[in-house]
Amino acid sequence: MSAGYLCTRQAPLETCDHGRVIEAPTPSAAELAESLERFLAEHPFAAVIEDGRVLFDMRTSHYALSAEYGRCVLHMWSEERNLVRTITAVDARKSTLRLHAKRFGQAKPQLLQLVPDRDQRTPATRTAARSRYLHVLERALVRGFPDLTVEGMGNAMDLEHSFGPAYARATLVRGTKAWALIGVAEGESQPTIDGVLTLGILWLSHCREHGSVRRHYEGLRVVVPAGMGEVTRSRMAWMNPAMARWELWEMDERSEDLTALDLQDHGNLHVHLVHAFDPKSTLERSRASVERVLSLLSEPDRERVEVRPRSGTETGFLLHGLEFARVVSVVGKGSFTRTDEITFGAGANETPLTEENEALFKALAGRLFEGRKAGGSRSNPLYRLQPERWLESVLRAELLEIEPGIRMDWVYQQVPAFAAGDRGMLDLLTVDRSGRLVVLELKADEDLHLPLQGLDYWLRVRQLQREGAGAFARHGYFGGVALRDTPPVLHFVAPSLRIHPSNQEVLRYFSPEVEWTLIALDEHWRERRRVVFRKRSSD
Repeated sequence: MSAGYLCTRQAPLETCDHGRVIEAPTPSAAELAESLERFLAEHPFAAVIEDGRVLFDMRTSHYALSAEYGRCVLHMWSEERNLVRTITAVDARKSTLRLHAKRFGQAKPQLLQLVPDRDQRTPATRTAARSRYLHVLERALVRGFPDLTVEGMGNAMDLEHSFGPAYARATLVRGTKAWALIGVAEGESQPTIDGVLTLGILWLSHCREHGSVRRHYEGLRVVVPAGMGEVTRSRMAWMNPAMARWELWEMDERSEDLTALDLQDHGNLHVHLVHAFDPKSTLERSRASVERVLSLLSEPDRERVEVRPRSGTETGFLLHGLEFARVVSVVGKGSFTRTDEITFGAGANETPLTEENEALFKALAGRLFEGRKAGGSRSNPLYRLQPERWLESVLRAELLEIEPGIRMDWVYQQVPAFAAGDRGMLDLLTVDRSGRLVVLELKADEDLHLPLQGLDYWLRVRQLQREGAGAFARHGYFGGVALRDTPPVLHFVAPSLRIHPSNQEVLRYFSPEVEWTLIALDEHWRERRRVVFRKRSSD
């Protein structure tokens, strides 16, 4: 049974002192809800599966849990579907939860599975698919590059160098010249496909360091599935051509045809920036609802709450970056009058606040404030939940100590910027005293792909700059500030022991146009903020 979860498929039998067999107490609705809530808090990429089909990807779905009237009711919804079930039992199986769930009006429960990740291929199935891909890719390379020899095709696990079996690796050789080659199959997840350039850079570096001294590695060739190369193309366009030659190819796995993508054809990337709003007006409109939520908290807890307007119609209540309640202004049915709706819940959990469940809100808030505090228990999921947002909340108030040149009067957090249908959220966007834009990418945990994720946000801002001097002003940002057209500076901020060893090697291959700074913080950043070291692109 997974640690911390209730195994409640049936009431277990126990033996009393007199030898009589009795049933252990059946878990209550509140205990069932707690087991679900704990699993979803600890697995932000979880998915809900029924009969082998993914119903909900929790990265883009919402849920609400109710334990009223002795029933544990789970409500889940997304853009595709809506589901309401009464949970009668929860059975922990390794890293998954099996939910015994009843539809309303039906006596027999059905089974739902909560899994940590939506990729549910068995290890044997994944291994077989990846093995087939190696053969398909090698045949395509032999046919597509007849003047080159394919050597060392494989996907063996190499944890020391961060190489995993999802990526096929090889070298393409002609005499003393060679290319590093990396490919990824269409059956892999989108994040895995988008992560191919990070692993490709590390593979190129590895080939150069460990290859024959008589062999010159000209550059890197990346192969991605057909129609799935736009993210990689936009990133490769900002790699340093003096460090290596860069080529991107798409492969149709059925026809085994390779098609080259033009890395210079990325200027048509359309970026849409969500318009800024007046936070003071939002707070004024929702004053009564804000005061109601705060009145349900104790005086010490109220002092710790951050009340943050999210948009012109939404205000969030946050504790160290974690939103636990919000007020949304909506238009009433059959009326043009706007009313406030208050909901509460952490993460994707969202429950309307009513007079009947105020006690539940107070209880949940009490658990949150007890578990999520500096110096709290690291075993508590509420302490560990959304560490980047916690880091953002403390840095936003102390940016001058991290980067003295920043203007504190213009700091935007969680700025939505869309590119080619992909939604991106800039952690922090600000400007320095010279008028140069500053993009900050924050990470509280080790992430191999941190450099290229930060590059994604940098290039969004750079694209907006190219739309003209007034692009940000038209969207309501940096009013009255004379912004320079100089490319923005990119700051990566992370605890020193949480910076992946490979991050600096990837950053080394960035184009000189991308000016970056890696800022390492003291490991105890929740209690104090102290810069341990800085590494700049110019160093």
